[in-house]
Amino acid sequence: MSAYAPHPDRFADKKVVVTGAAQGIGLAVARRLRAEGADLVLVDRAETVLEAADDLGCHAVLADLETYDGARSAITGALEHGGRIDVLVNNVGGAINFKPFTEFTAEQIQAEITRSLMTTLWSCRAVLPEMTAQGHGVIVNVSSAATRGIHRIPYSAAKGGINALTTSLAFEYASAGVRVVATAPGGTEAPPRRVSRGTPPPQTTQEKDWFEAHIAQTIAASLLKRYGTLDEQAAAICFLASDEASYITGTVLPVAGGDLG
Repeated sequence: MSAYAPHPDRFADKKVVVTGAAQGIGLAVARRLRAEGADLVLVDRAETVLEAADDLGCHAVLADLETYDGARSAITGALEHGGRIDVLVNNVGGAINFKPFTEFTAEQIQAEITRSLMTTLWSCRAVLPEMTAQGHGVIVNVSSAATRGIHRIPYSAAKGGINALTTSLAFEYASAGVRVVATAPGGTEAPPRRVSRGTPPPQTTQEKDWFEAHIAQTIAASLLKRYGTLDEQAAAICFLASDEASYITGTVLPVAGGDLG
């Protein structure tokens, strides 16, 4: 249960999809949404999402959102379960490598863009025909304060793309009754990942220094000089997803202790 009291029934009668829901921010969001009454569908490519869904008493869909076919299958599965989608939380993403930009290979750069931009772009493309047909919907994208940071430039570029996607979709689909918003989390404390993003452990002193430098820069950029919590991230995401935020669209909300990203 979140350390922050949920709002009972805030999502009652809402059909909500959360991607990347097997762990981390996505799972924290799912727990809060469920506590607030959402009819929830969890999406992830890791089979641990099935355990999370069983624990929360909700539905799960296994899908790889790095392709449009995967995103479409996730949306189709959610529609088969709930009949409609009122809210989509696009949470899939995360930096894989931590080093100066010129140390990235072309393949590593592509992998970062695919993981942290294309998953959200494909999911938006898959869900928007459904939301426009029903005349309402909310998309909450999870960006990052790392758009101003070091040693993960391809990831930063991907999250900058999320910000542009959010504002442009908000302009394009407001008349269809769809709100599109985002949060930009800063550094966030989380339990060890059950399924790795594929980040190779630092092997040399230089690699360790590169990794530690990005952490130091993240904390230095925060006015509160600390990492956030999963509950703090989930609270902001759920607020933007709720009807309480009905007059907010096209906005990227930094949740990073004062770092504007």
